[in-house]
Amino acid sequence: MADINRIKKELRDCSKDPDTSGLKVELVDEANLLHWKGSIKGPVGTPYEGGLFKIDIQLPSDYPFVPPKMKYDTKIWHPNISSESGAICLDILKNEWSPALTVRTALISLQALMSAPEPDDPRDAVVAKQYKESNQDFVNTAKFWTETYAAENKEPGLDMLKDMGFEEDKARAALKSCGGNVDAAMEMLLAEA
Repeated sequence: MADINRIKKELRDCSKDPDTSGLKVELVDEANLLHWKGSIKGPVGTPYEGGLFKIDIQLPSDYPFVPPKMKYDTKIWHPNISSESGAICLDILKNEWSPALTVRTALISLQALMSAPEPDDPRDAVVAKQYKESNQDFVNTAKFWTETYAAENKEPGLDMLKDMGFEEDKARAALKSCGGNVDAAMEMLLAEA
């Protein structure tokens, strides 16, 4: 049986000082203490800088004696994270887990893994091959994926309207007046044209 008091304490600890740590967690549903959503800021000086990466966290019923199940919800180009499923290859989430560890330490380990990939123990062989054989292409692809899928200030509707040739100010105003509905904003902009 999961230790409810420990889980509540960990939830509080994970949410302390998110601006400094770059970590944040919240419950998916207040009634279920075993399902969390976390977020990690991309480490400075990496291709993930400027990105906010969402992590799905499932605590097993026998937590902390069994590691949490974590996967990236945000697409990421990294040798140790599946570009398809978000599955993570990290020893402390498997055979190196200890009840002394916490979700916070696991998230910090994920940040460290983002800073220092381990291509010799890959989860995604294609990414690992690119990392080892053409590192600049890897960096460029990882940056592109970060900008596309994880940019903190991402406004997909605005980007789409701008890509269609509408001016940013007009596109932003149309989205605002249409409550963020991209199709309605596009119709409004086309009617004005």
